[in-house]
Amino acid sequence: MSRPEAASALAAGPSASGDTGAAPRVGLVLLLSSAATFLAVLDTTVVNIAFPDLHRSFTHASVALLTWVVTAYAVPFAALLAPAGRVADVVGRRLLFLGSVGLFAVASALCATVANLPTLIGARALQGAAAAGMMPAALSLVLALVPPAQRMTSIGLVGAAGSVAAAVGPTLGGLLVDAWGWRSIFLINLPLGLLILLGALLGLPRDVRSGESLPDPIGVLGITCGAGCVVLGVTQGSDWGWRSASVLGLIGIALPLTVVSLARARRHPAPALDVALWRSRTFTATNVTAFFFGAAMYAYLLGAILYLTVVWQYSEIKAGLAVTPGAFTAAVAALAVGRLVPSGRQWIAPVLGALVFAASVAGMYLLLGDSPAFLAVWLPAGLIGGVGIGATLTGLSVVASVSLPPHRFAAGSGLLMAARQVGGAVGIAGLGAILAAGHGMTAGGFLNVFLACAICAAVAALSALFLRPRRP
Repeated sequence: MSRPEAASALAAGPSASGDTGAAPRVGLVLLLSSAATFLAVLDTTVVNIAFPDLHRSFTHASVALLTWVVTAYAVPFAALLAPAGRVADVVGRRLLFLGSVGLFAVASALCATVANLPTLIGARALQGAAAAGMMPAALSLVLALVPPAQRMTSIGLVGAAGSVAAAVGPTLGGLLVDAWGWRSIFLINLPLGLLILLGALLGLPRDVRSGESLPDPIGVLGITCGAGCVVLGVTQGSDWGWRSASVLGLIGIALPLTVVSLARARRHPAPALDVALWRSRTFTATNVTAFFFGAAMYAYLLGAILYLTVVWQYSEIKAGLAVTPGAFTAAVAALAVGRLVPSGRQWIAPVLGALVFAASVAGMYLLLGDSPAFLAVWLPAGLIGGVGIGATLTGLSVVASVSLPPHRFAAGSGLLMAARQVGGAVGIAGLGAILAAGHGMTAGGFLNVFLACAICAAVAALSALFLRPRRP
């Protein structure tokens, strides 16, 4: 599709995207997409706070084995995002959305009722795979079914849901675990998942198949295994050792798999990844920016909780509440970017947002220490950092959507989210490496992590400058 044709299709609204039937209510589409995004992002953070209670339930399990409850979700989530977005464009956004939400609910029920740790780890992997289908399908439903005039505001709402989920996860997890134990953090997914499923069944129009073939299965397998090996290697590097045979072997497997899969995608009639999207300088820049900002954001979110509980000796619930104010400013910033930033100026949001976030964590590096300084330093820095997170994530989604033709909304959304998740895995691995190589779990070690987050966010701001449209 040429650029003028893509622009015409985008302006044409839902009918250009291959959907038929009565136009759905915009509010329902936004509610379903935001709720699904909230669920998927929530489960990337909510489990962290349950580690002590998990250890009490599985007393014979090592800490290294318990970390697989987190890793088993993160690996398929990051690895399957891009292929899932491609599948959504072929089989239909509604169908993938329904299947993913249903699988997520089933996997959550399994997580809440398992009797042993290996089964819990397997159920978490199933949850991650389902979340990988939910997120690109949810965002592409918004892009396809919401009228163009409301699209930017709608992306802001979905972005706000994701930002709130990432920030309130520790607080919500702490409250649930303290009241009802670790199984409750999975049980809470069931009523919300079932409501989303019911609303989607009754309120979303049926898809019209694009007529394209399903993605190349060999390419999908290669991309998924390659990305999974990278995420697994960098996630476990601090535990296994960066020079261990396991980590080096995983990286050694990932590189050739990824290269061969990408080469195959360039010439296959139904590629696993729509690599043609990277011909757009703007879309490529959104992926690079998402990678570096994901590394900064996820390392900060985990490092902040650890700093509060280890250095300032906050309880899990108190630490969760301490990071919650940033969730509200993130939501406000996400909504403001979607509603107020005019067309053609959306690239400014990720540039300024990443710089604001870099400044907030740099301030933490310079001003924090062993003694608590919540009102003087932590609260204002957290509020400012939340603004940066909300503005950057929503701005990237808006810019990416404008650069995509309608029939590639899901594929592009999957690639963008995959870049952010892989960046997040690298950022968390970097957190472990910085703590291990320097001062350990002390104030100095965590302050070095904040400095690294500031540097990564500054690099993200620099790459976001390439989002600015070229003059004709």
